Amino acid sequence: MQRSSKICSFILLTIILNITAVDVGFAKPEKKKKLPNGTEIFWNRPDDIKSRDLFLGPGGAAMRPDLRKLTFIKEEKGGYSKKYRLRDAAGQVWVVKIGKEAQSETSAVRLLWGLGYQTEINYLVPLVTIPGKGTFQNARFELRPDHIDRADEWKWKRNPFLGTPEFQGLKIMMALINNWDLKDSNNQVLVVKGNNGTELRYIISDLGATFGHASTVPLFWRIMRSRNNPMKYARTKFLEKVKDERVKLRFGGKSRELMKDITVNDAEWLGSWLAQLSDRQLADAFRAANYTPAQVNLLVTAVRTRANELLNLRPSERIGQIR
Repeated sequence: MQRSSKICSFILLTIILNITAVDVGFAKPEKKKKLPNGTEIFWNRPDDIKSRDLFLGPGGAAMRPDLRKLTFIKEEKGGYSKKYRLRDAAGQVWVVKIGKEAQSETSAVRLLWGLGYQTEINYLVPLVTIPGKGTFQNARFELRPDHIDRADEWKWKRNPFLGTPEFQGLKIMMALINNWDLKDSNNQVLVVKGNNGTELRYIISDLGATFGHASTVPLFWRIMRSRNNPMKYARTKFLEKVKDERVKLRFGGKSRELMKDITVNDAEWLGSWLAQLSDRQLADAFRAANYTPAQVNLLVTAVRTRANELLNLRPSERIGQIR
């Protein structure tokens, strides 16, 4: 019996160490890519926030993929999910993500775009046949426009927007949607050339690890984390407490130190924008990802509850009672 217990303990330790090793990986030389001159954009004030269509998202009706004919280009390497590059009947190029992250990323993009953040253009296709690869449910189509170049990643700890309300708000949103995969390689600068000059749009290019759960206990979060799990998402705690005008969020992801400087003012800034999104708009963001009606209701309730918590941080004595 004792021997079996030791073997089980050894196996568990080995699994944890292996997962940790995979997560850390080998150090790679940092890529140095000089960005072109241009206007750096992170957030635009959404004066039309109450009328934004969170079902169609940032691409609207005009940019939807033309599924009458799809041409396989190649398989995309890297990342958690299987991805394929395709060309649609209109000649537009898309990166199609298959698997658990497709739904959660589709909704996350719509929520961020609704609040004024720069995002990708994506759509969720409930059922699609990819030539030579098979038929898949819930495939996320992400547009690759000809006029947009993808430059190097931007860094959470070093970027032009540090300390601004919109950057603080983005960090809070990452905790609100439980995006535990906060790493620089999931960020991207899009170079957009137009009649009014060049724009450098700072986006989060991978939002798949959202609307799930991650433990706040070191090591264990690597084996207990989940993505696209509405039930677990709805059951997780968001706010811990407020002390000396600092807000402690319940965040069980990478780069937890990013959440240490959140103030009440930061939280109220984001909460004031979230409050302007109607329940219908929130529901549209999740309907667009083909969640079931029951899942949509669960997710909308969870997001609205968290948004309300951001607006009700005072008096501080009440925060400790939030569950």
